[in-house]
Amino acid sequence: MSAAVTGSPSLAVTGSTGWLGGLVARDLAGRGVAQRLLVRDVSRAPDLAGSLAAPCSYREADAARAALEGVETLFMVSAAESEDRLHEHRTFVDAAAAAGVRQVVYVSFFGAAPDATFTLARDHAATEQHLRDSGMAWTFLRDNLYLEFMDHMVGDDGVVRGPAGEGRAAVVSHDDIARVAVAVLLDPHAHAGATYDLTGPESLTFAEMAETITDVTGREVRFHDETLEEAYASRAVYGAPDWQVDAWVSTYTAVAAGELDGVSGDVERLTGRRPTSLREYLEAQHASR
Repeated sequence: MSAAVTGSPSLAVTGSTGWLGGLVARDLAGRGVAQRLLVRDVSRAPDLAGSLAAPCSYREADAARAALEGVETLFMVSAAESEDRLHEHRTFVDAAAAAGVRQVVYVSFFGAAPDATFTLARDHAATEQHLRDSGMAWTFLRDNLYLEFMDHMVGDDGVVRGPAGEGRAAVVSHDDIARVAVAVLLDPHAHAGATYDLTGPESLTFAEMAETITDVTGREVRFHDETLEEAYASRAVYGAPDWQVDAWVSTYTAVAAGELDGVSGDVERLTGRRPTSLREYLEAQHASR
């Protein structure tokens, strides 16, 4: 493996088979930037000009270190949600440090903190701290909730359910996050030690999001503010493990606690473009159908 990547691109991108890593990798390729695509299955890596696919798994330290040899800048998308995701992150960060990576651009979460209400935001905070302690330079991209998920939260009966109260979230689009990531990766040293809050142009309650979906699509959608008991009961039918259900419910309780409120100017400052609003996204989607 080490011999296979000798002299290969010094910028490594994870997650290129997924939505965010894929958007970033395609944008970089379109700009003529050489990149090393770190993927679990090389056969699934996108075929992009100037790219080289290397097999890599967050949980396999030796393979990760081999794939990262010669990498200077690493774009690290968080691993798939799992009970041991933090262990995977720490393993991968340690492998990157051992391989001599100089800087990691990590996709984190808005309001990441050890005591965050959203349970997975605590894992992001712990990953951030591990990166700070690693000796590598770092940049953190803290995404708010993805606005693309909002209409997917609507049940078959046209109801969005969750214990979010009148809390607000500054939902942000996939494209805006990817554009910020590319801007940082094009000049990583200028962003070393920076933490960016990536939000849309407005903070909305779930009731306001439901009204927007109704207004744009014509489908009657409303928000039901569940109690905690209702929230756990309505999600029990999926048979998911406790940690996953806690994550689902705490997404809403974090909004209720005000931990996803607040509009940042970081997207526009870094990309030169105003971030997309939920209404603008829905209108574009509706017009294309």
